[in-house]
Amino acid sequence: MVTVAEHQFHLKADWPGLRNDVGTIETLNLKTEVSIPIEMEGPGVGTNPDEMLLGAAATCYIITLAAMLERNHIAKRSLTMESIGIVDVTNGMITYKKIIHKPTVTLMEDATDKDKKLTKLLTEKAEDSCMISRAIRGNVEVTVEESIR
Repeated sequence: MVTVAEHQFHLKADWPGLRNDVGTIETLNLKTEVSIPIEMEGPGVGTNPDEMLLGAAATCYIITLAAMLERNHIAKRSLTMESIGIVDVTNGMITYKKIIHKPTVTLMEDATDKDKKLTKLLTEKAEDSCMISRAIRGNVEVTVEESIR
């Protein structure tokens, strides 16, 4: 039996000016100013699409990894992560090239070698299972550089 569900998310945007002005976006749980980043000769006010794509990919990945650790009964002391987004500008063409996730999973003191190996496997599998990673696959390279302690 196939179970189908569809979820809708809504965003309202207001852009009152030209390229280098500041707009706003609002969702159910987020309201912020947006503009072009300073790196791209914008005003750098609020967030920007580059940070939001990185944020979507990173939060999807870390939540997916946390769920996989829980389902596999891997007890952790902490799960933190740094993610880096790389945007390439060649001949004026702006391309979101790569996202690097660097999760650090600190296991409990009594973790076995089997727990550590499974944790490593799950850090890799979480990227394949994340909805946002699947959505950008083929357009943006996503890699994982895990640290398991």
